[in-house]
Amino acid sequence: MLDQLLQYDKELFLFLNGLGSESWDGFWMVYTTKFYWAPLYAILLYLIYKKENKRSFLVILAITVLMVLFTDQITNLFKHGLERFRPCQEANLQDIMRLVKPSCGGKFGFFSGHASNSMAVAVFVGLLLRQKYQYLIFILLLWAAAMGYSRIYIGVHYPLDVFCGMIFGALSGYSFYRLSKYLIHRFTES
Repeated sequence: MLDQLLQYDKELFLFLNGLGSESWDGFWMVYTTKFYWAPLYAILLYLIYKKENKRSFLVILAITVLMVLFTDQITNLFKHGLERFRPCQEANLQDIMRLVKPSCGGKFGFFSGHASNSMAVAVFVGLLLRQKYQYLIFILLLWAAAMGYSRIYIGVHYPLDVFCGMIFGALSGYSFYRLSKYLIHRFTES
């Protein structure tokens, strides 16, 4: 059963990865690069700052840093614990897939750190700001889903890597949102 699931995953990867074209490669390489999203992160921090008092904002900032560290480290534990090769590391796929990146990246890919971190941020910030900006969470979820797709497009993750990363990221984002609400209530409103 697991072998069949992994085979479907490989076939879906080849289909989605094969949809790419050189005219879109530059776009998806920029999209998948975390550095280019710094302005978005700055805007989201500004919106949170405007909504919260200074003590609450500092708690949220600390929780955000902890959340990103947590999702990143748990991702690494899974990658090195399960040791599922990235598609670009699979010898039998290298001639039939598109590797858009100049290099493959790390050896193992389950599950995607980009997918988990972007989904955690999307859920966390979307929940924090949902009362003031009702549709922001949907925009952020779409952004995170596209981030996951970008990893398939450039050839460094299977769809299952991305899907599991997104699920883990969503759970992390929700958990850290609840933690932030608890800590804000506990330490800033007493």
